[in-house]
Amino acid sequence: MLLFDPICALATPPGVAGLAIIRLSGTDCFAIADNLFRGKTTIASAKSHTIHYGTFHSTSAQALDQVTAFVYRAPHSYTGEDVVEFGCHGGRIVSEEIVEALIAAGARHAEPGEFTKRAFLNQKMDLTQAEAVGDIIHAVSTQGSHAAARQLMGGFTRRLAALREKLMELCGLLELELDFSQEDIELIDKRLLAERIEETRGFCLELANSYRSAEIARSGYSVGIVGYPNAGKSSLLNALLERKRAIVSATPGTTRDYIEEMIHLEGAAVRLVDTAGFRESGDMVEVEGIRLAVELLEQCHLILVLNDITEGEDHSIGLMTSLHAQFPDAECVPVNTKLDIIGNATFAPKNVLGISTTSGAGMAELKRFLASKANTATETVSDALINARQALLLRQAAESLAKAREAALAGESNEFTAIDLRDALKRIGEITGAVWNDDILNAVFGKFCIGK
Repeated sequence: MLLFDPICALATPPGVAGLAIIRLSGTDCFAIADNLFRGKTTIASAKSHTIHYGTFHSTSAQALDQVTAFVYRAPHSYTGEDVVEFGCHGGRIVSEEIVEALIAAGARHAEPGEFTKRAFLNQKMDLTQAEAVGDIIHAVSTQGSHAAARQLMGGFTRRLAALREKLMELCGLLELELDFSQEDIELIDKRLLAERIEETRGFCLELANSYRSAEIARSGYSVGIVGYPNAGKSSLLNALLERKRAIVSATPGTTRDYIEEMIHLEGAAVRLVDTAGFRESGDMVEVEGIRLAVELLEQCHLILVLNDITEGEDHSIGLMTSLHAQFPDAECVPVNTKLDIIGNATFAPKNVLGISTTSGAGMAELKRFLASKANTATETVSDALINARQALLLRQAAESLAKAREAALAGESNEFTAIDLRDALKRIGEITGAVWNDDILNAVFGKFCIGK
């Protein structure tokens, strides 16, 4: 177990609430706590995993609040160190005063993600589990939250461990052959070796290719709402949100900036982006709104192209064609609007969504359609929310494995094949944290909030 200086931070969101938790971890944290906490027993003499009631004082003996103190003795704590967590009444003033008192008594303020970083360094979790902590905290969908929970419980770790074990076995056989090279002993057929390498390469690529689905589960399925002015974009946004969020007006160009909101449909998080109406305009503000809309649509997974049916079924074909060409990675879907004006029952084209935000016609079908698209997009997510760092390392490992396979099939010396296999092992080790440096840790934990 590594020992670190005492740190403290608010571990719950700041602001008015029923409770707040302040975490203190590291060497001498029990002594620091006893300088400020007054209860029936001292923290230093308390057993691990016990809760104590008392009064918390400042270093000048000013009573700050009645609190509970949760005691965790190393190594049986979140960080692997001695930990005390003080539960006080929620409120910015009291929590800030308790943190200030702990700092005055000898602790320092924790850096972002430092508690979880210490948990990693003390082998309470690997790097994939540490990243899962952040994903659980920031989850916007049930799929993302559940996948992150499985990753935190070690599902992804076990898959990577099995992969490393296979590669280690292959490396061992190749290096053992090198030791007996003069006896001309072959421990594994080169074609069989190439097949096993290809299996592991395929596994790496499969995981890396799930990155897009993982990002959707992590951040939401992005849906752009596009159309000519007065096509009903803002009305649709309001209807989906079931509240008035955007201004609806018959005057073209009312929406000059984009509006972004999140809704949840059948457990899926759908991020809606209402954009400025696409048209030629001399208004600089409206032109800037259209430019911003284009930037946002580049990030969207689905684009709903609204067509004012009162202008004709083919009114927005030109816009559809333009969007298809401009955003090839996004799926563009036409949606006819204002069905109530022409009569809901008289319009039922095949394979085209139709709605009326006034009568509500077609809205249930549209919501089911969006939920289906969002849930389908995350079907490949299982026990890992692959992030950009992990996807890059997996692709680098796959490249090294491809070189190793080619070397084996070409009958080259085992030494060349083993070098590439070892490089793949190094990349996988960087994913789990078996191989790490300060730059890797700073990149991972620097994104965490303070107090986690």
